[in-house]
Amino acid sequence: KSGFGPRGRDSISRMTDVEENVPGKDPGDTESRPCKPENSGPTREDKSSLKDHPSRLRDTVNDVSKLSSEIVVNRDFRMEEKVLPPGSLEGRIRETMHDAFWDHLKERLSATPPDFNCALELLKEIKEILLSLLLPRQNRLRNEIEEALDMDLLKQEAEHGSLNVPHLSKYILNMMILLCAPVRDEAVQKLENISDPVLLLRGIFQVLGLMKMDMVNYTIQSVQPQLQEHSIQHERAKFQDLLNKQPGFLDHTTRWLTRAATELSAPLPSGPDAADATSLACSSPSEAANSPEPLSPTMVLSQGFLNLLLWDPEDDEFPETLLMDRARLQELEAQLRQLTILASVLLVSGSFSGSVLFGSPQFVDKLKRVTKALLVVEFKSRPEEEAMLTVSEQVAQEIHQSLKNMGLAALSSDNTASLIGQLQNVARKENCVRSVIDQRIHLFLKCCLVLGVQRSLLDLPGGLTLIEAELAELGQKFVSLTYHNQQVFGPYYTEILKSLLPPAQVLETEVASL
Repeated sequence: KSGFGPRGRDSISRMTDVEENVPGKDPGDTESRPCKPENSGPTREDKSSLKDHPSRLRDTVNDVSKLSSEIVVNRDFRMEEKVLPPGSLEGRIRETMHDAFWDHLKERLSATPPDFNCALELLKEIKEILLSLLLPRQNRLRNEIEEALDMDLLKQEAEHGSLNVPHLSKYILNMMILLCAPVRDEAVQKLENISDPVLLLRGIFQVLGLMKMDMVNYTIQSVQPQLQEHSIQHERAKFQDLLNKQPGFLDHTTRWLTRAATELSAPLPSGPDAADATSLACSSPSEAANSPEPLSPTMVLSQGFLNLLLWDPEDDEFPETLLMDRARLQELEAQLRQLTILASVLLVSGSFSGSVLFGSPQFVDKLKRVTKALLVVEFKSRPEEEAMLTVSEQVAQEIHQSLKNMGLAALSSDNTASLIGQLQNVARKENCVRSVIDQRIHLFLKCCLVLGVQRSLLDLPGGLTLIEAELAELGQKFVSLTYHNQQVFGPYYTEILKSLLPPAQVLETEVASL
């Protein structure tokens, strides 16, 4: 197998610096013998987990790996290159180990006579990677690679001191040009300008790692439909087995849907906030979201899914059908909260910046990037109210400096203090600006569930246009998660809704067909 495969913990696979974008095992980076890649055996699974947590649905039905589950739920799932923070300890250690490896190779090739053992190991690895990039029908290229990189022949040439590493590298580059995706053309072409054989091999392995990742993502996209169908049947069967043993296992799910139906049946509240929400209805996605029509399974489920984004972490009565997705829902809730604060900050900032400054796309983009970065860093380690002090001060400084740079009147000390104070207040959930933005984002997500993401983006409520790209990402994740959940548990939802809605409404739109 290639060193980039499931067991690839050898020195060559570590040269690529790539990892999954979902939680996985840490492959480790330490190596003691650079020229002798070491493959570690498969890790033993923890067989005691079910015994330790027999009551948890996650441990009972989640036989599908985390990777498979992520692929099924996220249709845009991709494996991505690992990027270590600049100056991080892990990054420095990795760089040191990599440098040591390639320095050792250079030393061996520069010896008299040259020692080609390391080079042969690398060429063997390259051959395996190139073969792994081929499609099943590409037999001619497969035979060509096997012949050009015949390891027995190359070993004989090395023993006689006649191994032509530059010539082989040139052949490998030509093959990479044939096999790489268009996005990698430039990276491969840059390698052609490298004359040092060691630097060239190092560059080859770096680009091959990216090409390997491209092939993995291509394969994922190819098998995704089949994997989704298998997952639906698998999860439903596992859940039914559990339900057969515990007939009352859907109690929390029933209460969850009952609450959603009750909320939709209640009269609409009056007041400024209610007016703000209903003012968006105008033959648009918002109109569908606020439709006065009788309750349907679609409406109840949509409301139920939205309620999950407001779920109290201390509430253990989480719907049984969504326990496997609870962590993902919590991540979406955190993302929604950050977008609410981001949009609120931009809205407040716009009222202090003036039309000229805030009418500059460059300024707005910069302010948005600065605010997003601060929210990610500050909110991880500090309470919201403390974190917002840093955010508000930095935003005020950006506005002040940008006004000066454009030759406009800078913020007075009073206006600066007022801006910082209003931005700090955004940390409070009862803040009027934050409350309105939060309500509008929830309305947008409800539209996404009813009409789809793209159509919902056509009629964004005021204050959300500056975060359109982020909302599209959030909406797509939310819709994908709820869609898969409906596909798996639709029959159970239909049975529950039969007791909550008039028969005609349930038959009109069965959940299983959503």
